[in-house]
Amino acid sequence: MASGRPNQLFRNKTAKIAAIPMILTAMVVFIGGTGWTVVYSFTKSKLLPKLEWVGFDQYERLWSTNRWIVSIENLAIYGLSMLVLSFVLGFLLAALMDQKIRFENTFRTIMLYPFALSFIVTGLVWQWLLNPEFGIQQIVRNLGWESFTFDPLYNPDLAIFGVMLAALWQGSGLVMVLMLAGLRGIDEEIWKAARIDGIPTWKTYLFIIIPMLRPVFITALVLITSGIIRVYDLVVAQTSGGPGLATEMPAKYVYDYMFRAQNLGQAFAASTMMLLAVLVVVVPWAMMEFGGKKND
Repeated sequence: MASGRPNQLFRNKTAKIAAIPMILTAMVVFIGGTGWTVVYSFTKSKLLPKLEWVGFDQYERLWSTNRWIVSIENLAIYGLSMLVLSFVLGFLLAALMDQKIRFENTFRTIMLYPFALSFIVTGLVWQWLLNPEFGIQQIVRNLGWESFTFDPLYNPDLAIFGVMLAALWQGSGLVMVLMLAGLRGIDEEIWKAARIDGIPTWKTYLFIIIPMLRPVFITALVLITSGIIRVYDLVVAQTSGGPGLATEMPAKYVYDYMFRAQNLGQAFAASTMMLLAVLVVVVPWAMMEFGGKKND
């Protein structure tokens, strides 16, 4: 005898029909566009796409180009520094904000406000602030410290950290909000039990609270890492990749080869490598979050 339960395929039909445009958009634009880029990275496309296969020649040329190697090195320095500092600063700000301070909403808004700005605006603002002629350096010198020097964007050895400073100013507020949401979800009884047992506050955070915030840390890691890999407009607004190649990034390499050098094959090869870098982060995260869960 047939069961009275409706077929799963026909449940919530209205919601499924409403989702069709988004599903088609994702398949055609995102999946289709990604596949198209990967396919043409194996071709000799120049100004226009052309199915003239060259195998891995574009990738061999890519990894033998000094500019690409330097951009990867810059990305590694920028990325590791940004990850560590944004997590440390974001968590410290969230821990301070979690103390039920006065005017918390005001401070939280102030800290999150930079995230509402575009990277172009952020880059231009910090370009002015770090300009030695009228920025922070000149302001301090006008106060009497004549020998004060602070011009990281004009020093090839420090330029990448000048870019990171602007990114940290913009992105640490988001990490703070994520961490604060996680801290507010911690049961107050845990804190009471730790205080009764005489556990120092720093040990409570290190050995109890932080392990409980694992999902928040993973979410922040994915968001920050994806932003690091595709950083472009901040670099263009601040330094245009200079001095020399001191702040060159993979995303800028892709843009320049696609629109300036008019070499689509090389740009597609570089963008495919960036895609692989994102997948290295996203796939393990997805497996940890969803792969280990089994239905009862």
